[in-house]
Amino acid sequence: MRIIGYRTLTTVHDWRRPVGDVNGVVTDGVTEVPLVLLETDDGLTGVGLGGHADVDRIFPALEGQDPRATFALYDRMLARVFKTGHGGATFATIGALDMALWDLKAKAAGEPLWRTLGAADRFVPGYASGLDYALSDDELVALYQRWADRGFTGAKVKGGLDIDRDLHRIEAVRDVLRVNSDQPAMMYDVNESWGRHQAVRLARQADEGVALTWIEEPVRRWDVPGHRAVARATTAAVATGENLTGLEQYRALLDADAVEVVQTGSVWGITHFLRVSVLALGRDLPVSPVAYNTNPVAHAAAAVPNHLSTELQNLCAPVGLSVDQEIADGGLVLGDAPGLGIDVDEAAIAAHTATGHWEVPAGPHVRSADAGLQLARRRNAQVG
Repeated sequence: MRIIGYRTLTTVHDWRRPVGDVNGVVTDGVTEVPLVLLETDDGLTGVGLGGHADVDRIFPALEGQDPRATFALYDRMLARVFKTGHGGATFATIGALDMALWDLKAKAAGEPLWRTLGAADRFVPGYASGLDYALSDDELVALYQRWADRGFTGAKVKGGLDIDRDLHRIEAVRDVLRVNSDQPAMMYDVNESWGRHQAVRLARQADEGVALTWIEEPVRRWDVPGHRAVARATTAAVATGENLTGLEQYRALLDADAVEVVQTGSVWGITHFLRVSVLALGRDLPVSPVAYNTNPVAHAAAAVPNHLSTELQNLCAPVGLSVDQEIADGGLVLGDAPGLGIDVDEAAIAAHTATGHWEVPAGPHVRSADAGLQLARRRNAQVG
């Protein structure tokens, strides 16, 4: 079996509500889902999800190769861009192609990827995470009620701008999940929006307000002293890593004992997750992948001994995609379909006219002009 070509597609996911975090919100709830399809000479097609802006530059590393040599081809892709660097869109492209390679490897074996990777159990523990920053309190409770109905005992709430509001919302979600557990696991994600000294102060305040399992990305991803300071200031674990592209970017955090839950971005692919998991295992640390459409990295999470919990963000699939899995019993139940278990209906994708995007003009260093006014109004309303 040899790789002979590729095709790219873009579908959309309709969340039917605003989605986002402190850095920006997609108000119409329609987001793009890019795919790359690797074609082989024996008719099998591998599916990879995630950005692939650099596919023309990366694909020559795969052309004519046997896709079952997944680890070797991952390194071959990295080697091809060694001089110019592998960060950002380039690493995303490598991750999407890597995902398609693993899909092909398992399809060639006629088995689901979780079995190809050596997992014994198809069940992957998970936690609910709704990208819920823009929701009202009532909408937030209604959203997590649906996850509680599926047996979930843990959830992650977005915040960062107003800690009083954030803690109130965390408590509200915790109360919803108490139907399944006396002590739900609550995670608090501020998406790199705090400065170092602010993070220490607010982490302590959060610690006093509600029992947290972890605080996620309290400072910028590269701020090793900041992560370490927060880790020393709170009883909650510090979680980070989803935006790190390559093992070398974890080294300083691990050497400084500045991260306690090691995270990976699902869009960086299967091989990256496996290697980060081994790196974390060598430090006796748990690993947790962040979510992406159809939860492809869950197959790899099922196979590593230090997997803690996988983030799950939605109960339905993007337009034109169906996936052999079930969200139930507080996690993900992977199916028996070969590969990732993802079926792509290209006709349905072509017939769908809606477009979407994740890009937003803001960031952790940018606030809308009326953000301070909105905060003042909320606080005045609470006082009144």
